[in-house]
Amino acid sequence: MLNDMKVKAADFPLKEARALVKDLMKANPVIYWVDFLLSVALGAGAFAVTVWADTFSVLGIVAYLVAVFALYRAVIFIHEIVHFKKGSMTSFRFAWNVLCGFFVLVPAFMYQGVHIDHHKRDVYGTKEDGEYLPFGAQAPWKNVWYVMTSIFLPGLVAVRYLILTPLGWIIPPLGRLLWQRASSLTIDMDYRRPPPTELDGKYWRLQEVCATVYGWTAVTLGVYGILPVKFFAVWYAVVFLVLFMNSIRTLGAHAYRNPGDQKMSVAEQFLDSVDVPGGMLSALWAPVGLRFHATHHLFPNMPYHSLGTAYARLKKDLPNSELYLEASRPTLAHAMVTLWRDARASQQKKS
Repeated sequence: MLNDMKVKAADFPLKEARALVKDLMKANPVIYWVDFLLSVALGAGAFAVTVWADTFSVLGIVAYLVAVFALYRAVIFIHEIVHFKKGSMTSFRFAWNVLCGFFVLVPAFMYQGVHIDHHKRDVYGTKEDGEYLPFGAQAPWKNVWYVMTSIFLPGLVAVRYLILTPLGWIIPPLGRLLWQRASSLTIDMDYRRPPPTELDGKYWRLQEVCATVYGWTAVTLGVYGILPVKFFAVWYAVVFLVLFMNSIRTLGAHAYRNPGDQKMSVAEQFLDSVDVPGGMLSALWAPVGLRFHATHHLFPNMPYHSLGTAYARLKKDLPNSELYLEASRPTLAHAMVTLWRDARASQQKKS
């Protein structure tokens, strides 16, 4: 399957595709600010109602679901932030960390640098790519296990920032280990983050401190009875479902056919990725443009609010739109079933 994809990629009209969308590369800051602030405000309000309402009441359940989807959308803006040009939208980066990233204990530095590597031709799909595993070429049960591990992640990030981070400031070897093994939003548990560089941002240490301060402030308020115990239970439940949905979205974002030993061109990356244009439902489980993930791999610096227009334009005007549409799936379920079948087929070939 991978070899067939490489043959097709050689015919992909990349030059024509770039010409068709070159006017869509400029971000509109107003769209970013309005979208993010509305999402985080709705999420925070619904979170508060969930804590206040009777547990498992209709109001509590509805508020919980609203909090999850709104905060999920707010959190996903981290993907846009790491693609901002250096020195641009600095106030937005700051606001995202203060209003969202520190609250969920996922500051922006945990994605900075790491995700950019995911787009590099020499890294994408290889064993150096922390955001890639051969889900389409390994035993299907491993894909299920990847999703199920989401239940542990809120607890792990809490331990990372509340306990291990302060210890890492005192014990340098532990601090270096945390940077390598517990400072990256990746899916490969064996990933080792390289030592910090400019690509990781100037203020990653300050972000780490702020996340720890946020966490311990909440704990202190809980000890003194200002925050109820239910606040922490709701936080865990919300963050868990956000990460759970993102793990499912991640499985539907690529075909994951590279076993880890082959470098892939931009066109090959595109054909190994997935667009699910869909409708309202696609915008819920893959917010902020991520339902056009294959198109994003063609144009990593295109702002999320232009991806839908780019998809429609390329589908209509590309000289070889059939090849472009090979990366599209009608629904998330179709993408997941395709991935499962690819994984099963790969195991049958091995046996």
